[in-house]
Amino acid sequence: MAKNQYINREISWLRFNERVLQESADKRVPLIERLRFLGIFSNNLDEFFKVRYATVKRIVEAGKSGKSVLGGEKAKDLLDEITNIVINQQNESLEILKEIEDELEQENIILIDEKQIQPQQEDFLKSYFMQNVSPVLMTIILDEHTGFPMLKDTAAYLAVKMELIDTENGRMDREKNRYALIEIPKGINRFIELPKEGDKNYIIILDDLIRYSLRSIFNMFSFDNISAHMIKITRDAELDIDNDLSKSFIEKISSSVEHRKISDPVRFVYDRDIAADTLLFLKEKMKIEDTDSVIPGGRYHNRRDYMGFPSLGRTDLLYQRIKPLSIKGLSFEGSLLERIAERDFLQYTPYHTFNYVLKFLREAALDPKVRSIKITVYRLADNSQVALSLINAVKNGKKVTVQIELQARFDEQANIQYAEQLQAEGVKLIFGVPGLKVHSKICVIEREESEGLKRYGFISTGNFNEATARIYTDYTLFTANESILKELNKIFNFFETTYKIKTYKHLIVSPHYTRSRFKKLIYREISNAGEGKEAYIKIKMNSFTSYDMVDLLYQASQEGVKIQLVIRGICCLIPGVKGMSENIEAISVVDKFLEHPRIFIFGNDGDPDVFISSADWMTRNLDHRVEVGCPIYDPEIKQELIDTFEISWKDNVKARVFNAEQNNEYRKNDEPLFRSQFEMYDYYLRKLELK
Repeated sequence: MAKNQYINREISWLRFNERVLQESADKRVPLIERLRFLGIFSNNLDEFFKVRYATVKRIVEAGKSGKSVLGGEKAKDLLDEITNIVINQQNESLEILKEIEDELEQENIILIDEKQIQPQQEDFLKSYFMQNVSPVLMTIILDEHTGFPMLKDTAAYLAVKMELIDTENGRMDREKNRYALIEIPKGINRFIELPKEGDKNYIIILDDLIRYSLRSIFNMFSFDNISAHMIKITRDAELDIDNDLSKSFIEKISSSVEHRKISDPVRFVYDRDIAADTLLFLKEKMKIEDTDSVIPGGRYHNRRDYMGFPSLGRTDLLYQRIKPLSIKGLSFEGSLLERIAERDFLQYTPYHTFNYVLKFLREAALDPKVRSIKITVYRLADNSQVALSLINAVKNGKKVTVQIELQARFDEQANIQYAEQLQAEGVKLIFGVPGLKVHSKICVIEREESEGLKRYGFISTGNFNEATARIYTDYTLFTANESILKELNKIFNFFETTYKIKTYKHLIVSPHYTRSRFKKLIYREISNAGEGKEAYIKIKMNSFTSYDMVDLLYQASQEGVKIQLVIRGICCLIPGVKGMSENIEAISVVDKFLEHPRIFIFGNDGDPDVFISSADWMTRNLDHRVEVGCPIYDPEIKQELIDTFEISWKDNVKARVFNAEQNNEYRKNDEPLFRSQFEMYDYYLRKLELK
């Protein structure tokens, strides 16, 4: 297809992050939450440069700058376009930050810098600096005799310039300038709360406390002026795994994670007010290249730290915390397994409590009749109760098998530590399939019962992580359906005997079947439309980048299939184009919770087929990962999932419309205001109230 029939995936991702930035500007969002969305925007951007920008940069540096990437754009042109978009977004984010700070001041929350410190605050800050900051401050003097230090990935540094005045002409003597770098410590809260004065809360950012203390830090040097401006770099985060057969897989991943610390820089951000000679000095010393993204920023970098901005007891400036609900008909009193043996249950976090997963695993760990537990692990919480339950099961004589994905991006080190801990406790570890990440979220247990061995299990769209389950929306199906669980067991067998490709009647499994199975379901809708039958497709995913699947939905649209898409992140498809995609509508919902589930609904002439899955329609999920999609056979759960899709689809408060302009317009219609995440909680509340 022609170039203008796709949105470039990198540009689409930046438009997604723009939607996050919109949340920080939205006055319907509580004030401190807006500041935290600004932190999420910044954190997302760091990860984008580590991974996606770094990938395109590698293409350019491999001498393929003319190569078309992801939508027909030349790689070098794409790098330039990304940098321009990011500069504009950074400028917008600085304006939003200033607006938020002004509104915080109206709420008696006042952020001060080093020039606004009052005399009554000096003793507290000097004491705080000496006790908490000075002992951990890493300060590096830059001179001709020492090489430029290896800057840490995404760490923030103050670039310090000390100037001497020439006594003869009264001007600065540039030849005698001295430079230094101060690394902003990570182990200290970035936001320092000063003693409250009446109703006023004062906060100073750690960077400004360091600026305030510059003359104390460098008191052994002679200078007339001293200034400090922030810089940071972002490094390529791609893992290059060596082929040394003498190393274990854990050792290889550990080595790759260590190498990431010294990988090539891909972005350099600096305070736009930095002196030109200081900036030139730094760029020359750091050997900044043309393919690096050089971005003038504000006074403060690493604004991801705003995600941890203190609440100061101001619950009125935060989202009201919801109380996670119980699943109707599934009580924590008594045995979960006994209830699951009777029927399937659906958990939808964070509206439902994640404790059902923990209770399931704890019960399996203690139940004398349970013989084995098999589970996949992608991202675990700190101090994971999931890991604790698995260790508990081993201590009770269960055979526990854990497929742990050591290449879960940015969680590699944490997963290595969990792998070593689980292995030490006697858990059998599987490290996946060569060349494939295991992204599926599945668990199956075997229990000895009077009629023989019986299986129970669960399949999820999200990680088994009790921390993220409070803010990510995800489905988990609990089932004792033998047809499904027998096939789940096949997947664990595939992990151990990867040369044997299994076949599946019920589950939709990547990398061998997901693309073909979903294509078959789409073609059925096309056929039904051609015969005048009811034909529609409704999909909710994180991202949609597979051009092959985009083309097929274009074909379905042209054949009369009605298609509705709810895509949180990247969407390479352009909906609503006459002659190409006029039967496709697509929205993105960005709100209080991070939308993470994958659900697929196919009309099937009035008898819809419904699936949940761990897989987005991205090439990596379809062809290069182990993913699991599961059909929903229980009629009540099927209707429940359809209901949840419809609730998302009706959103006209936080829904943005996808279009060719990529302008992130909020959806507006004549319907009453409908905020899907709030309505979703009320939906489940009503279900509990119904007898």
